[in-house]
Amino acid sequence: MIRSIKALLAASAILLGSSAEAQQPKELNFGIIATEKAGALRQMWEPFLEDMTKAVGVKVNGFYATDYAGIIEAQRFNKVQIAWYGNKSAIDAVDRANGEVFVQFIDLDGTPGYYSYIITHKDSGITSLDQVLKNGKDYSFGIGDPQSTSGTLVPTYYVFTLNNLDPKTHFKVMRSSNHEGNFLAVLNKQVDVATSNSEQTQKMKEKAPEKLDQIRILWTSPLIPRDPLVWRKDLPSDLKKKIQDFAVAYGKDDREKEILKNLYRLKGFKASTDAQLLPIRQLELFKDRKKFEGDANMSEGDKKAKLAEIDAKLANLASQIK
Repeated sequence: MIRSIKALLAASAILLGSSAEAQQPKELNFGIIATEKAGALRQMWEPFLEDMTKAVGVKVNGFYATDYAGIIEAQRFNKVQIAWYGNKSAIDAVDRANGEVFVQFIDLDGTPGYYSYIITHKDSGITSLDQVLKNGKDYSFGIGDPQSTSGTLVPTYYVFTLNNLDPKTHFKVMRSSNHEGNFLAVLNKQVDVATSNSEQTQKMKEKAPEKLDQIRILWTSPLIPRDPLVWRKDLPSDLKKKIQDFAVAYGKDDREKEILKNLYRLKGFKASTDAQLLPIRQLELFKDRKKFEGDANMSEGDKKAKLAEIDAKLANLASQIK
């Protein structure tokens, strides 16, 4: 009897060990948003991913997608295990794709965040944001990816929602593109006005300052927290520790510093959590509140209930931030 119990325990131990081994992935896919041409992105990210492979002992592949939704869905179905997001898209990854923030970018010059811009060509005849708000039907507009923090969420709320405008109906025509696409569209006079950000502007300042001289910034946002990296919660804990330790320590020598500089002028990464997303969650709710406040098709009872629900969520977020 004792011998049978020992044999059963031994067999259980083997099965448990096999199960634990099975959870350790042979490869990891790292999701990267196509903010510019795929070839340029690979050149920027592959050295970093190769160093991560060596440090964590698991092959790390770049997974390049044309939009944020593609990365979120891939992470949701475990086709992507780690990803770079803006704060807005990171919320969806956390809420829908079993994601968790584990580090945040540190800017090369030490600034704690970046800025969203509304830009135009200096030859457009547009010299102020007030012109854009008053005469939208005269202009074409380039907005960012729907999941982009600086390309869509922040300018939509501060520039349009707070002025009781909807960019979809305010302009003669509206098109969506990534940061580089919108910048080039303004530069080549394909749209009159577009969203951009300080990262894209800084990159252009370093690579082609003569092009930046043709751009006029009409509006600058409040500071936006720097982007997070998000992993799937169900990665093995020992592997997660290796990944976070690698990221936080990265940038120790001149070679690594140069790689980080090419990654959107980064100095490195600092440990972070889902808490960094709370101000962006507030922004989303403020935007929703403004929309329901001005909805003439809602009954007063439904509107009151919806606003109360949003206010309760805002109060909860405020308490978390405190």
